[in-house]
Amino acid sequence: MGASILFALAEVSGKIEREIRVNERIRAREVRLIDEKGAQLGVISTQEALRIARERQYDLIEVAPNAQPPVCRIMDYGKHKYEQAKRERETRKKSKSSEVRLLRMKPQISVHDLGVKVRKLRELLGEGNKVRVSLRFRGREMARPELGTKLLNRIAQDLSDVAQVEGPPRREGRMMSMMLAAKPGTKAPKAPKAPKAPKAKEKAEKATPDAKDQGEKQVPKEKAAEPIKVQDPEDSGEAG
Repeated sequence: MGASILFALAEVSGKIEREIRVNERIRAREVRLIDEKGAQLGVISTQEALRIARERQYDLIEVAPNAQPPVCRIMDYGKHKYEQAKRERETRKKSKSSEVRLLRMKPQISVHDLGVKVRKLRELLGEGNKVRVSLRFRGREMARPELGTKLLNRIAQDLSDVAQVEGPPRREGRMMSMMLAAKPGTKAPKAPKAPKAPKAKEKAEKATPDAKDQGEKQVPKEKAAEPIKVQDPEDSGEAG
């Protein structure tokens, strides 16, 4: 607090028109004071206004130097400067011009490749870009410019729901181009969701099917072999 510096006051248009004075840089003997809450405190001496601002731990900023007397306001200069820079960034972000992208292709293109190019154009237009579609003629294609015109018109027709043509196809030497711009409210197409992977339990069930489903009988377990009994000679009555 209490910084004594000059800073540029940016208007709503974003242009810096003048510099204003802060704290001890204010030259007027008396000022019309507005406090940090927007309440008017009347016309008082500059020294008294500066004392009030310092007691409240704020800065005294001259906001209307051409008024009689000049109008000063009590505010947090650091916070004011931060919020001002934030507003300027948001304004620049909203007023950012769309980027012009370039997409090239051959006049004689296969149906599959044309579908890939059209999907790419939808993606670029959905991002808010302008796209210049450019064709390059080679060899004998130079004698058939109607191929390029027909292709560009077909692309414009396929994208008529999301794009508008800013100019008809134009040919310059070996090149023919057409500018496309996104219609208001156009959004980028959503990427298709990847299929979910099967769970480990489902994989195990598929890998080891139940024996009942296959009609197979389960093999019974083998019984343990019984020990062989040896007869004692005495029990049989034989002499030793």
